[in-house]
Amino acid sequence: MTETRRDTTVENQSRRTEAGSNGWVGWIMFAGTMMVMIGVFHLLQGLVALFQSDYYLVGTQGLTVHVTFTTWGWTHIILGALVVAAGFALIAEQTWARVVVTLLCFASAIVNIGFLAAYPVWSTMMIALDVLVIWAVTVHGREMKSIES
Repeated sequence: MTETRRDTTVENQSRRTEAGSNGWVGWIMFAGTMMVMIGVFHLLQGLVALFQSDYYLVGTQGLTVHVTFTTWGWTHIILGALVVAAGFALIAEQTWARVVVTLLCFASAIVNIGFLAAYPVWSTMMIALDVLVIWAVTVHGREMKSIES
């Protein structure tokens, strides 16, 4: 009788552990969704830099990296397209996407640091989102891998 009870208890604990770790996969889906959103934000920021450069707070001489807004615009557009694609790959549960997402979020944060003088609040929010996504895919990536197995 106690043997059966102990086996049932171990089974229940095992199921709870699996369900608990699988629940963290939601963070990976969150990160993928945020990547798509960050990518769209980069695309919009790039289009504004291309077509309405007087929108920003400083001229090109006030930027951290002294290049034209056209260059910044294309940088944001290209990065945004890559970030959106990586976000969809992460949502599709591609294991390789975790590494790509981490590298692209790092690049996104660096680009936003360079663009900080032009649009400080927006760039700061983008950097914070990048850090949150990096945290989600690096801390909770193992759970995603265990589901694929």
